[in-house]
Amino acid sequence: MVIGLVVHAGHRARFADAASTLTGVEFAWAVYEHEDEIRDLVAGLLRDHRPDGLLLGLVPYARARDLIPADLPFSVTRSAALDLALAWARARGNGWPATPVSVDTFATETVDEVATALGLDRTAIATCPFDPDQPVADVVAFHREQLARTGAPYVISVRMGVAAALDGQTAVLHALATPGTIRADLHELALRIRNKRADGQRFAAGLFLLETPDDRARVGLQHLLLNTPEFADAWIDQRGPRGVLVFAPASLFETVTHQWIGLPVLAEARDTLGVRAVAGFGIGASARLSVTLAERAAARAQQDADPGAYLFTGDGMTIGPMGASAAPLTYTYREHGGIEDLAGRAGLSAATLSRLAAVERGLEGRALSPSELARMLGITDPSGRRLIRKLTSADLVIETGSAQENRKGRPTRLYKLAITRALG
Repeated sequence: MVIGLVVHAGHRARFADAASTLTGVEFAWAVYEHEDEIRDLVAGLLRDHRPDGLLLGLVPYARARDLIPADLPFSVTRSAALDLALAWARARGNGWPATPVSVDTFATETVDEVATALGLDRTAIATCPFDPDQPVADVVAFHREQLARTGAPYVISVRMGVAAALDGQTAVLHALATPGTIRADLHELALRIRNKRADGQRFAAGLFLLETPDDRARVGLQHLLLNTPEFADAWIDQRGPRGVLVFAPASLFETVTHQWIGLPVLAEARDTLGVRAVAGFGIGASARLSVTLAERAAARAQQDADPGAYLFTGDGMTIGPMGASAAPLTYTYREHGGIEDLAGRAGLSAATLSRLAAVERGLEGRALSPSELARMLGITDPSGRRLIRKLTSADLVIETGSAQENRKGRPTRLYKLAITRALG
């Protein structure tokens, strides 16, 4: 699991302390000095590391929220009431009065809550709640105005840019999130990522149905599915005189349908086999229930005039219709008959090469290490290295550089898969 952390350079040690308690997690860092660097750093983080989740603060989220993929789990960590109370405790420890003071970033409700709990004069506390469109200069101007009006000896701020601008002019108490707050956010994010993975690995059923019984057409449909790289990890078999049943993780079906939007393999069956087929998907608590739900979903799809598909889940959710006109799949054996010859020259099975082609498509041009490829295929690291050597001999990978995955040891070589290019 890889979690991306977007932090100010002054906060990195605090985040590293919080992250030190998580095991089985790798961290990819995007560390900025100035807020105008955030967008480029986040874009690079997402492109180069493809994290499973993202943790970032209010300011990075406001600057880069449109870059975060819709399906990527993320958490926005922010200072809590406890962090504000600790800032006031440090002020008293320095011998400063609790008020008058000006506070930025915290919501008005949070300031009210802490001021009431500590018995402070709320009228002597000026607040500047976080506004994603408000530049640092405006926040600095707010504090300067309050300092000139009240003569307060310090301000409370969460933003490092404010502290830098006021450096040498007045004392700034940082009300930054404590390692405990960050740690709680990280643990919650890691659990969400694991739950998402678990949901994706739940087995689901897909039933592809022909309009009329036809043994030849059913066999053709079955071979079409078997020869489609996206179905390389699925179990596929006959289901009655008109059907083909597919068992696979729910995440595979989600990929094939482009997040339950369309099912282009139905259009391919129509164009290459000359048959009308529909599909139903079922996700239930058991294999039997999943099949039952898939049968019901396929029966619903048959009621539509155009080829399509539906998803029924055990908790009563229905998604559909999914049309047959979505973006086509990468390729099939039928379209690229040379895949078996290519697999033979590489010393691999056609099924393995199909799985690699599906992996290549998911990577979208990103390089990976032999160990990462091994994890994706569910094989050991030595097997992953042997596979890379075979692919290198067959010119099916391109070495692109190296990366230091661990603090100790030699850098790891990175490769880009080039199977689609070879087939083209």
